[in-house]
Amino acid sequence: MAMLKMEEWYDLARSTNWTPRYVAKDELFPPELSDVHGLPDAAFDAFDEPYKVTFRDYVRTQREKDVGAYSVRAALARGRFYETAAPGWQALLQLHFGGATFLEYGSVSAFARATRFGKAAGMRNMATFGSLDEIRHTQVHLRFAHDYLKANRAFDWAHKAPRTDNWVVISERHTFDDIEHTRDATSFAVMTNFAFETCFTNLQFVALSADAARSGDHTFATMLQTIQSDEARHSQIGEPLLRIMVEHGKRAEAQMLLDISFWRCWKQFSPLSGICMDYYTPLEHREHSFKEFMQEWVSEQFIRRILDLGLERPWYWDIFLEDLETFHHAQQIGVYLYRPTGWWHAVAGVNPSEREWLESKYPGWNATFGTVWDVIIDNVLNGRIDATIPEPLPMICNMSGFELTGVPGKKLVDYTLDYKGRRYHFGSQVDRWIFEQEPERYAGHKSLVDRYVAKVMPQTAEAVLTYMGMSAPERGTDGTNYTWAEPYRLARGKAA
Repeated sequence: MAMLKMEEWYDLARSTNWTPRYVAKDELFPPELSDVHGLPDAAFDAFDEPYKVTFRDYVRTQREKDVGAYSVRAALARGRFYETAAPGWQALLQLHFGGATFLEYGSVSAFARATRFGKAAGMRNMATFGSLDEIRHTQVHLRFAHDYLKANRAFDWAHKAPRTDNWVVISERHTFDDIEHTRDATSFAVMTNFAFETCFTNLQFVALSADAARSGDHTFATMLQTIQSDEARHSQIGEPLLRIMVEHGKRAEAQMLLDISFWRCWKQFSPLSGICMDYYTPLEHREHSFKEFMQEWVSEQFIRRILDLGLERPWYWDIFLEDLETFHHAQQIGVYLYRPTGWWHAVAGVNPSEREWLESKYPGWNATFGTVWDVIIDNVLNGRIDATIPEPLPMICNMSGFELTGVPGKKLVDYTLDYKGRRYHFGSQVDRWIFEQEPERYAGHKSLVDRYVAKVMPQTAEAVLTYMGMSAPERGTDGTNYTWAEPYRLARGKAA
């Protein structure tokens, strides 16, 4: 085969389907693990991955990526970029490594199950590479996070996070257990490889890598670039399966998978990416707002792919567009106020220049979210720091795992649902709709607040932090030591 071109032997080499003789087909590929949609076996023969790669080429390419990333890391190690970086960028790194590393590791087993139970030979081949990718991504994250550990113990959360019940971790785990770890191989590929990795990992790794390069963090930028190219390959596993589902009368099922997974991923990445891009990235290094990145990557490119496949925009698209303007701004307020519950040292990101930028990108921000920050600023300037850290726990959405939030000045809506004697609370009608599609899938889950009400932990603020794995030295503080508010003190002095 070394004498042949890849295209001359690739299809033959990866055509590994066969007719079993010693077990039934459903024993080899149990429907609950392979395909719950009842697609005919012959349908999977049409699976044709757009991105074709051989093991030899894969190993060579991955080695080159690692050599590049670790070479940049070694070359810049003595530069001590982190120690001199802006507090917002430090917070971004702390949040990213603690929140993303365990998701990479969890994806190893998700791809491995697709390798075993995927009914298309090409899918199994690509999923094998996917598992290897996620192992590498985990290793890269852990190694680069370890470099920062000597500067701040927040980076220990790259390893510690999945072993805790921190509210952020609970939220992430609930979402990705749903779309990755409790679905059949076909549904997993649509929900994770297509919806998640086409939209949100590309956004996280491409856009954030660009911000990192502009901020001078070439180590982080290079690390993200080595990961993104793998994610782009993963995203192409789901698209052939979507085509197969549509062509074989499963269009409604495909649309349902897409609608659920897109919203669930959106609710995770809006706070993560939105806060990082619009509040943590230093103002002088921002090229676009989070909304502008989403409009390019999602409203245009992703939707175009959906329509090309014969599917429709999710039914809640107008609700999503409204959420794009508001959700991460509201979550930034919550994250800042409840900063002791996070492992990273949050920054406000609302000095006068930053507020001017936010108003230009999100017209009306000052008249809504800005009014809340005005109260926080007043408390900081008057030494009432305790007033900026609420003790009562907020109401948590039973689907997204984040606070129920709205727009200041407008009535907050709690979308409730009573099911089998228990009341559930949702941050939007979409979150409630997802629950209603398969209530037994979600009914047993308890948010941090549900656990508090059920007295899983002692009823004190200190006990809640301990339950979440937050020892006293690990609790988040204001990353700037409140210096961000000083320009307002000066302005008020001049006005007086």
